[in-house]
Parts: sequence; structure tokens; C-alpha cells
Amino acid sequence: MTPPIVKRYLIAFDKYKWIGLASFGLVVAGSMVVALQPEPSPKYVANGALTYNRPPVSFSATGSEINQQGQELSQDILLSDQVIDAAAAKVRVKPEKIGANVLITMPEKDLKTGEAPSTLIEIKYQDSDRQRARETLQELMQAMIQLSAEINTRRLKAIISKVNERLPQAKQELQVAERKLELYDRRERPAILAAENGSLLNAITGSQVQQRQIQFTLSGIDAQIRSLQEKLGLNVNQAYVSSALSADPIIATLRTQIYQTESQIEAFRKDLRPEHPTMVQLRRQKEAYETLLRQRGGEVVGGEDGAAPLPATVAIRSRSNLDPARQQLANQMVALQTQRETLQQQLTDIVQEEARLRREYSLVPNKQLERSRLEQEVALKKAVYDQMQVKLTDARTAEAETVSSLGIARPPIAIENVKERLSVPITLGVGSLLGLLVGGGVIFLLGSLEGTFKTKEDIRDSLKQREVPLLGEVPLMPVDGLLPGEVPVVLSVESFYLEFYEKFRSNVRRIGGKNLKVVLITSTSSSEGKTVSAYNLGIASARAGKRTLIVETDLRSPSHSSSLRVTSDPDATVEPLRYYASLSECIRIVPDIENLYILPSPGPVRQSAAILESSEMRRLMEDVRERFDLVILDTSPLGLSNDALLIQPYSDGIVLVTRPNYTQENMLSEAIEQLSESDLGLLGTIINGADITISLPPSFVESPNSPPEEESQAVANGVRR
Repeated sequence: MTPPIVKRYLIAFDKYKWIGLASFGLVVAGSMVVALQPEPSPKYVANGALTYNRPPVSFSATGSEINQQGQELSQDILLSDQVIDAAAAKVRVKPEKIGANVLITMPEKDLKTGEAPSTLIEIKYQDSDRQRARETLQELMQAMIQLSAEINTRRLKAIISKVNERLPQAKQELQVAERKLELYDRRERPAILAAENGSLLNAITGSQVQQRQIQFTLSGIDAQIRSLQEKLGLNVNQAYVSSALSADPIIATLRTQIYQTESQIEAFRKDLRPEHPTMVQLRRQKEAYETLLRQRGGEVVGGEDGAAPLPATVAIRSRSNLDPARQQLANQMVALQTQRETLQQQLTDIVQEEARLRREYSLVPNKQLERSRLEQEVALKKAVYDQMQVKLTDARTAEAETVSSLGIARPPIAIENVKERLSVPITLGVGSLLGLLVGGGVIFLLGSLEGTFKTKEDIRDSLKQREVPLLGEVPLMPVDGLLPGEVPVVLSVESFYLEFYEKFRSNVRRIGGKNLKVVLITSTSSSEGKTVSAYNLGIASARAGKRTLIVETDLRSPSHSSSLRVTSDPDATVEPLRYYASLSECIRIVPDIENLYILPSPGPVRQSAAILESSEMRRLMEDVRERFDLVILDTSPLGLSNDALLIQPYSDGIVLVTRPNYTQENMLSEAIEQLSESDLGLLGTIINGADITISLPPSFVESPNSPPEEESQAVANGVRR
């Protein structure tokens, strides 16, 4: 079996072989140019060395730190344009020539200790003139020493400038922190001190004592009120009304007149009939007195004062007959009720005050923590401010100690450079080998940069990392002889491609469960074979005895129902909603395949999203769910539109179709994450166009009823949508 990496390389080689050959030719041509170069003129190499210097006396940490940093100069800094231009101006040589002929070797650090065993910086300069080579190298070394001194000086000035720039802000932050602490102490310090010395706790205890005393007093008042109620037979409100009515002189006079009139009526009743004028006049007098009594009772016990008006004269007369002793008891009851309400209000106020004190006491730890935090903030700000002051003083002390970190360890010496000529065969051989490596590497790199899965093993590994089930692998099917708009389908019962889709169907049923009735099939992009997978899955389901319906919900592309020998309605594009509203007209029976039906797409149509979200589509999906054992929705790719997500609520699970050399890695990852994180019911994926070797038994090939020759091919030219 060919390893996956070899497969990927062969695919890339077939696609980018001319680029690889061009790279190989360029490298070989370059090696030939190098091999056939004429013998160079004599060259002189000036060799010198620099070493790291340390100041003789150091009183500041900043000076030592800057000198230490000066010993970490890189090769790019030492050979910067400033150094080369300064040397070129003095020796009158072009900077480009100096930059091309100078070589510097920095001391290498030990991997274990991190320190360089040698402090020498080797510098070489090549020129055709011995004296000029030595002078140029001398000027280069002097320019490097001067550059090191300037870098150290700039670093020191930058430190001083940065500290001076940051110092006012640090001082302001310290002052702000101190003001916050001061304001907090003014506001919360008394409460904290009260909690610490116990006065707040004593106040809470005193409040509880007052509550108990008031509750004892209220108990005594309640007992007195109950005793007076038993003696009078009245509650507090009734006693108040009766006392008010009995104390009013007008009501007492009216009651007397009513009693007198009633006495006369009772006396004349034996001798006079009710119709007698005297009796009528007495009754009228009584009614007038009663009216006046009600009016006066309403004035005494008016509704505006909070007491309900009495409904009848009898109630007024019965409640206005208290004798002085009972009236005194009624007044005493009213006074006790007033005292009780006063004490009850005092108790409520004391309870609220206790709750406030308890809340304040409970907040004391937080206040203490807040004050501690403010104190720490002040301490931190002060420490930063003090460190800046110390750093500024130390940096100003280091001004007298800052010197160049480099010095001349070995003056330049110019010697002749004798260079052996390269062998032409060896140069060409090395160039050819390097060309093969470069050409092969370019082909492999271009193949890797495509971002597509090259083999089914790559797709399988990616799905395994994301824990997505693999529902099946199907080989490429031949497309020879197909008309435009048709896709390869397994129409023959004896086709050996059918077993792959039967395995796909059984895995979908096993993972989806018994309640799986509507399956949505989509892909990340076009040309991955989602329509082929949907059609052949429907054929496999129908062959298994399931009443199956294929619904083409990709309204952005034309229908492929001609592959199943079904003709779509040409007028469906004009009114797609009416087309979907008539279920009996839009669903077609697939000939030659029992139990298989298809609903061709009216596409391409405009506003496909509105059609998928319409009520006609919703009623259609509800109807087909009840009428069919399995409904397969062939929708548009996720990378082209959101139609698959719009039709998804009608489905029970989603199947992603992938294909080697077509499926993009990033698009597949995004699709899986979107479907998994949103709980959209991702059942798994299928690898279409997998590299599967198919072997036919001799008896099958020799049989006169064997399938056409195209089905015996293991690799076809490709699969359409």
C-alpha cells in the first residue's frame, strides 16, 4: 500500500511538475555559471579583532548594566550603514563594495553556561589592494568602537529621559492614592473605630433591650384593652364612636325628644287609631327627630376622620346611651389604643435602627479591608516613586562611567588570499543534486500550500482529531457517456458500487437511530459529490425496501433529476411557491427503482432563502415526513450560502460530504465547529472519491449479465456536483 505522504507528493507532482522542472533547470544553470567562471584576480584579506572593554571604576549599577548590554552587540549593528558609511568616507571606497567584502565573526556562547569562552570579535575585509584593505579595516574597527560608545550614551540618556518622563506621573499617582486614603478615613474611619472599641456593638445591644421593654409594655396595654373590651362589650373603634355620640349634648337632647314622642304615641295608641291626626303628627315629629339624629350622628362620626358612618338610627341611639362610668371606660380604652400605637411605632423605629446598626457592623470587615487595600496602594506607589528617584540618581552617576564597550585587541594585518578553483564536474554534480532537492521541495511546498486534503487518510485523521464519525468511504464513479447536468448513479442492482452506499446507509441508520427520518446532505464547497452521495444513498435505501424521497433543496443550481430518468417541471421556476404547494404534482416516481421518489428543484431561482423559509416549504416537509420512511435533502454547500442552515430545522441529522484534493482543510474545520457547537445534529461525514481498489471475481466479469465496462474501473475522471 502506498504511504499517504507519497500519494500527496505524486498528486502535487502531477500538478506542479513543470514548476519543479523549471526550478531544477535554474539551479543547474546557476551551478554551470559558477563552474565556468574565469580564474579570479589575486585578493588580499585584512584580518583584525575587537574585544570587550570594562570601565576601570564603577560606582553605579546603571553604568555596569549599560556596559554589559554593550557587550551584546549583534553583527547587524556592527555592520550597519552608519559604520560602513563612516569608513567609506575616510578611505574613499563605495559603501556597497565595503559591505560586500567585509566579514565579521561573533564569539559563540556555550549552550550549557550561556557565556562565550572568548571575547574576541574577528573582522575580515577583502580587497585587491593590500594597503587599502588594511586601512579600510582599521577605519571599520574605529567606527565600530565609536558606534558602541554612542549606543551606550544613547541608552543612558534614554534611561534618564524615561525616568524624568515617568517621575511626575508616579508622584501624581502617589498623591492621588494618599488623597483617597485620607478621604476614606474621613468618611469611614469613625465607623471602623466604633466597631473596634465596642461602641457599635453596645448600641446594638441597647437597641435590643429597648425592644424587649417596649414589647413588655405592649403586652400590658394589650391585656388592659382586652379587659375593657370584655367589660364594655365593644372594641376600640366602637368604644370611640359610642363615647363621641354619648358626649354630644345635641344628640342627648334629640334622644330625649324621641323618647317623649314615643311615650305619647304609646299612650294615645289605645284610644286613637293610626290615621288620627294626632297620631300622624306624632309620627312625623318622631321621623323629624330621627332625621336630625342621623344628621348629627354623621357630623360627629364623619367619614373624613377615618371612622365609618353608622348605617341606621338604631345604631346611633344604641351607641349614644353610655352612662358616665362606661363613657370613662371607653375613653380609657381609646387612650390605651393611642398609647399602644405610639409604642408600636417606637418599636418599629428601634427595629429599623438596629437593622441599620447591624448592616453597618457587618460592613466593618469590608471597610477594614478597603482601608488596608488603600494603605497598600499608597505603599506601592511610594515604593515605585522611591525606586524612580534612586534610578535617576544612579543614572546621573553613571554618566561619568559610560564609555565604549569595544576596544582593539589585534590591529589589522593584510595577507594574500589564495583560493582554489572549484572542479567543474563536482560543481555540476552538486548543482544537479541541489536542483533535484529544490525542484522536489518546490513541488511539495506548493502542494502543501493549497490547503486541501490530498488523500482519504488526511481526511480520516482530521475527523478523528475532532471526534466526528466517519459514515463511509465511496470510490469514484465513471462519468463517461453522461449528458450535461447528469451525475453518476447506481441504477443496476448488480453494480459493485452499490455495496459502498449500502454501508453508508446502514451507518447513517445506526448512528441516527430509529427516529431518523429526514437526512440533510451538504458539503463545504462545490465539486465534492454531495448530489452523487444523496442520489445513491436514496437508491440504496429504496433497494433496502424503504419508501425513500430525494428532495433537491439546492435552489441556486439546476436540477439533476435527469440522472434518474426524471424530467423536471419547466414551469416550476416561474412560481416556485405554487410548485411546492402541490405535493402530488411536484413529487415524481423514479422509474426502474421501486420505492424511490424525487422532488426536483425548480432552480436556479431568485430569493432561494425566502422559499426555504416559506410556509409552503414547512407544510411540504411536514407532509413528506409522515408519508416516507426516509427523506434525503440535497442542499447547497455551506461555503456558498446559508441555505443548508435554513432547511436544517426540518431535518433530523446532517451529513457532510468530503472529497480528497477538493475539500479545503480550514473550511471543513469551520463547518464541523459550527455544526457541533450549535447542536445542529451532525451525524458524521462521508469521503467521496476515495482511492479504493476494486477487484471483481472472475465469474462476475465473465458473466453475460455483468454491468457495463465503465463500472469495472477503479478510478474515473471525476465526479460532478
